[in-house]
Amino acid sequence: MWLYLVALVGLWTLLRLIRERQVVSHLQDKHVFITGLWGLVNNAGISVPLGPIEWMNKEDFAKILDVNLLGMIEVTLSMLPLVRKARGRVVNVSSAVGRVSFSGCSYSISKYGVEAFSDSLRRELSYFGVKVAIIEPGAFKTALNSNGRLSSSIKMLWDRASSEVKEIYGEEFMLYYLRTLTSLVETCSEDLTLVTDCMEHALTSCHPRTRYSAGWDAKLLYLPMSYLPTFLSDAFFYWSLAKPAQAL
Repeated sequence: MWLYLVALVGLWTLLRLIRERQVVSHLQDKHVFITGLWGLVNNAGISVPLGPIEWMNKEDFAKILDVNLLGMIEVTLSMLPLVRKARGRVVNVSSAVGRVSFSGCSYSISKYGVEAFSDSLRRELSYFGVKVAIIEPGAFKTALNSNGRLSSSIKMLWDRASSEVKEIYGEEFMLYYLRTLTSLVETCSEDLTLVTDCMEHALTSCHPRTRYSAGWDAKLLYLPMSYLPTFLSDAFFYWSLAKPAQAL
């Protein structure tokens, strides 16, 4: 019985590899002229202001959402007639934290929105032959998450916080938060081809995936964690993240 199961898994893997290697023919003809727009890739994004929810205000969340989600929606809606005309592709870059959210959630909120928008768009445009793919990168070294930018954001939010918030969290929490972010940035991958290869496959493959996980952290940490029972993922973050000074 086990041999049959192994054989079936092997056959499924082989067929999937063959299917994914099939490339759309005459790609040079898929451009904006008569046929429309073959491919739209939404990749713009910002990560700051970033910090604990209680340190932020409505304007901080709006700034992130305006670029990462509403900006993407606006560009997509403006290009959609051309993409539909060409029966082309829409590729939206979300994030691994669009699956699992933890402290500093303004960025995650925007990426959860990207996931929901992309799922709805994919289902609606399937009637017109348009395919929508989501790329969920892990942590990569880019200007988006430079140490200087993230540190400045944390310090700005801390300086602006009320005396009550500062007393509840404590300066040691803020310093530990900074050190944690710095260490995380240092572990980020520099190989951006892991992301661009996903973009290329989503645009050129006859059978693009619905979702692409780019980076080992996305594949081995965030993706499995997104399928865990909530109490387990909550426990992981509770014991691994810094605790406020007045935590119970």
